[in-house]
Amino acid sequence: MIAGVDEAGRGPLAGAVFAAAVILDPAKSIQGLADSKKLSEKQRDALAPQIKERALAWCIASASVAEIDTLNILQATMLAMRRAVEGLAEAPDEVLIDGNRVPKGLAMPARAIVKGDALEPAISAASILAKTARDAELVALDALYPAYGFARHKGYPTAEHLAAIEAHGVLAVHRKTFGPVKRWLATHQGELF
Repeated sequence: MIAGVDEAGRGPLAGAVFAAAVILDPAKSIQGLADSKKLSEKQRDALAPQIKERALAWCIASASVAEIDTLNILQATMLAMRRAVEGLAEAPDEVLIDGNRVPKGLAMPARAIVKGDALEPAISAASILAKTARDAELVALDALYPAYGFARHKGYPTAEHLAAIEAHGVLAVHRKTFGPVKRWLATHQGELF
């Protein structure tokens, strides 16, 4: 019972950070698992329901913009990862985490694996679930705030996103402690739109 864990959304200027934990079923293989960044959006969207259907257990969790701004992005990411592991319907014997850090407070042995999303199928599956959940949140934000282009840039600091902040201001869904947002707030006396 090995759980793979990965996150999505550490770098963007807006939205929650997501994490997923997945325990794959050795009897139900899933073809095409890979690091979510190496897959197209179409491939991720096709794999996510298969993972949910065939895994022994899976959980997607997040840490909010407020938690990111309060704790910092690293600690908020660790919190989302811990929530994902704790939300699994089955308790794993071991947790394999993509990256070089393990969240504190896990009730079972855990180890970090650098580039684990390319090496361990359970981590690949977790990366796909975290990424598709995060992208879905940004598409929903795009419907609420169409002037910002969230569905296209997914909250990353692209030229389009930075121009939208300049033109329309900072939203409550923006991470106030991230450089471009922080700078805009400093020059606009903290106005939120």
